[in-house]
Amino acid sequence: MSEFVFKMPDLGEGTVDAEIVAWHTKPGDVVTEDQLIVEVMTDKAAVEVPAPVSGRVVSISGAPGDKVAVGAPLIVFELDGTAAPAATAGPTATAAPTATAGPATPQTAAAPVLVRAAGHAAPAAQAAPARQGRVMASPANRRRAREAGIDLTTVAGSGPGGRILRVDLATAGTAAASRPALAVQAGAKVSAETSEIKVIGLRRLIAERMSDAKRTIPHFSYVEEVDVTELESLRQHLNGSRPADAAALSYLPLIVMALIRVLESFPQCNVLHDAARGVLVRHRSVHVGIATQTPDGLKVPVVRNAQSLGLWQIAAEIRRLAERARTNKATREELAGSTITVTSLGKLGGIASTPIINAPEVAIIGLNKAIDRPVVHQGAVMVRRMMNLSSSFDHRFVDGYDAAAMIQALKELLEHPAMIFIP
Repeated sequence: MSEFVFKMPDLGEGTVDAEIVAWHTKPGDVVTEDQLIVEVMTDKAAVEVPAPVSGRVVSISGAPGDKVAVGAPLIVFELDGTAAPAATAGPTATAAPTATAGPATPQTAAAPVLVRAAGHAAPAAQAAPARQGRVMASPANRRRAREAGIDLTTVAGSGPGGRILRVDLATAGTAAASRPALAVQAGAKVSAETSEIKVIGLRRLIAERMSDAKRTIPHFSYVEEVDVTELESLRQHLNGSRPADAAALSYLPLIVMALIRVLESFPQCNVLHDAARGVLVRHRSVHVGIATQTPDGLKVPVVRNAQSLGLWQIAAEIRRLAERARTNKATREELAGSTITVTSLGKLGGIASTPIINAPEVAIIGLNKAIDRPVVHQGAVMVRRMMNLSSSFDHRFVDGYDAAAMIQALKELLEHPAMIFIP
């Protein structure tokens, strides 16, 4: 018998520690290679960590909510003497041969990991280029590659030191079974009159990012009312003649279409602020983030290249992404890379709101509830359908005049929706 010490891996981009979100094993359990053992979260991404070996769990380090430093012991396995861990290279990996006599010599290695998006974070680990020489991969992944006819020398590994992970094989063409996405785990302490819920995982990350955005971005909020009576008429007409396989239109796809047109004249709002380099990255394509409430908290799936899509395509993509976000099936790519965000509380939209910018973007468009109320229209009091737009801008880079002009241009299109479709 020998022991194998599994250390917290270096997850890249300056990560010094990771938070334990949920353990999927406990001391005494027998696990197999590639079995999910723990979920952790860094400031960049949620990470699922599979077992690098088969064996019995001797001990684990840290409870949900605790942070474990990179390179610190995470879990200890007892091997049966025949199973040996695959060699792993990288900043946190060290290895020692199995002892042949005397006390068992612990072995250590960094973990292969499956990275999933957390909020609007950038990837935690970038794929390494294919390397010459020996290919690093677990026996299970070598078997999968062999069965799928994949040449491992052509696969770029994204694990520590270029190790090929299961997700890399999926990218190369293997239909890998997906693991469940990260779920928020919260332990509650209950007393007679109060309860304590530990802020961990996705909820902690949301809290930190909201705080950072409000602390570092000088928000300029602008609220304007819009007469959407004609937009509502168009929406009902389109729904009455929609394709057989299409769901009913909400306001959201129509407003996204109008926003795309407006950004042609206000490109300074389709921008990402790269604070590290001190530059604004202006995008020609419009990647619209759709703020989506899920059981785990707020997520922002992205409709990519929205400017190249038609109305029904945008509507279908919004529905598809929202469903994947709510069911924890959204990929890292689907939850990152937006250039401007639209947020809507739907029927709970109220009169006005002050949405927080989804950094590193510089603008967010908020939709409030549409209601019928009496207004003066063409010199007479009549009932019209009204909606308020509550938007926020990064005042460092978007002047108040430009922000107001953009919303007024958006208002013009929404009040005369035929203009949305005229080149």
